Amino acid sequence: MLAAVRNNKSAAVLSRAMPFLFSATATATANTHPLFPSPHCQNPSPADRLPLPARRLPRFPAGTPRAPSLPLPPKRGMASLAVSAAAAAAAEVTHLTQREAAEIDEQLMGPLGFSVDQLMELAGLSVAEAVAEVYKLSEHARVLVICGPGNNGGDGLVAARHLHHFGYRPSVCYPKRTPKPLYSGLVTQLESLFIPFISAEDLLSDLSREFDIIVDAMFGFSFHGTPRPPFDDLIQRLVSLSVIENSDKKAAIVSVDIPSGWHVEEGVVDGGGIKPDMLVSLTAPKLCAKKFTGPHHFLGGRFVPPPIINKYGLQLPPYPGTSMCVRIGKAPSVDISSLRENYISPELLESQVKFDPFDQFLQWFDEAVSSGLREPNAMALTTVNKEGKPSSRMVLLKGVDKQGFVWYTNYGSRKAHDLSENPSAALLFYWNEMNRQVRVEGTVEKVPEEESDKYFHSRPRGSQLGAIVSKQSTVITGREVLQQAYKELEQKYSDGSLIPKPEYWGGYRLTPTLFEFWQGQQSRLHDRLQYSQREVDGSTAWHIERLSP
Repeated sequence: MLAAVRNNKSAAVLSRAMPFLFSATATATANTHPLFPSPHCQNPSPADRLPLPARRLPRFPAGTPRAPSLPLPPKRGMASLAVSAAAAAAAEVTHLTQREAAEIDEQLMGPLGFSVDQLMELAGLSVAEAVAEVYKLSEHARVLVICGPGNNGGDGLVAARHLHHFGYRPSVCYPKRTPKPLYSGLVTQLESLFIPFISAEDLLSDLSREFDIIVDAMFGFSFHGTPRPPFDDLIQRLVSLSVIENSDKKAAIVSVDIPSGWHVEEGVVDGGGIKPDMLVSLTAPKLCAKKFTGPHHFLGGRFVPPPIINKYGLQLPPYPGTSMCVRIGKAPSVDISSLRENYISPELLESQVKFDPFDQFLQWFDEAVSSGLREPNAMALTTVNKEGKPSSRMVLLKGVDKQGFVWYTNYGSRKAHDLSENPSAALLFYWNEMNRQVRVEGTVEKVPEEESDKYFHSRPRGSQLGAIVSKQSTVITGREVLQQAYKELEQKYSDGSLIPKPEYWGGYRLTPTLFEFWQGQQSRLHDRLQYSQREVDGSTAWHIERLSP
């Protein structure tokens, strides 16, 4: 991370704001790397969501054990890749010269109060998050982190630790260990996790045979001269990987801040350097990043304070959600036909599921809640009008019991019109992080008025006013129409008086006739268990069948 060391005995400071940091006093082997975030975290306030009604949707009282949840892959930022890429590409991102990067590191490590271990931790976490954002754990679990002797290597050590906790299987090649306590401590941390250290001599010539990802954390922007053994050979191995065109056989190369061996401002001088698939710039991209042609360019950090932003006129993208990294540059071109996920999940067996599909649903729903999924009660509702035209939209489940699934809406909406003409509908719950879907089909009817009224008045007052203002699915001339109507209603009920539920708003209940529980599995051999109603001895019972995936 920060790699400029002050000689003053009382001010021994690594001046490297992350992967690259250069100072006139840095040694030839020192690495530095700048890491920083956007000047301000723009996390929009979450949409107004009501807590789910007690018991209808399971809740967990304090001290009550929750249902066991399945292990989840590392969480991503709230914004998708496409969203974060679009946001970053919308504005020009500042690229730093070597001198500017060194000055920023010195200020961060001096008057702005950062320590090298803080910056190194942020840098390594940013690298690990960027890797997890792009390279699926199910397909790229084997990671080799090649660490140099300076701060860039320290970033790699930290990244290896975080990747291990994300579920990846990292190994570390650290040929020239730095004896300082900070680096020795990082090595001890990895050894305590039983992360293997591999010597350069023991690595196979073809790294792709053993690893899916190679993290290049050898040299930062303050490195000078020609790489010495064994780093010269290691760099050439990564150069050799770059010429393999078949991506299925090639390990992905991830470079930290700059590709090792590149000139910090001019890039690859002779055209024969490393060509990484991913570059994780830290603090801000260096000028050499303009020569980067790989598909994935991320910015890591998220801590640069306003004094640095203002002094250097930095243009930095907003970071999505709580993520420490953000995609910058144009989004990569994608072959849609090649997008696929090889699901890894526990088997869903007939002997393990509940006899009653409502009980099975509640068990899965409990596990989705316990796993911390965002809006596990979100469901796709599909309706069909009298002409047979289907339409789908996302709604929020607000109650479930043995009588059915309940949601609320405007009775003048398109879905309401469809249901008035054809009361048959379908629901779909999709819990991506758990590789699960639940489909429910059945007939729909309105819930009793008193039930709708009770729920309406349990909502925040803002949501109540919004339900009155919105004549759902009707055409309006602009957003200001809604805003003005809302403001007038807000003033009308500013005394805190009861807001009457509009007659055109209320709930629906779908009574199921069919359930399907889907669990994703490897090689597309998914588990699908269907519950359908059958007549048995004069009464209706649920019958379980396995469907071919």
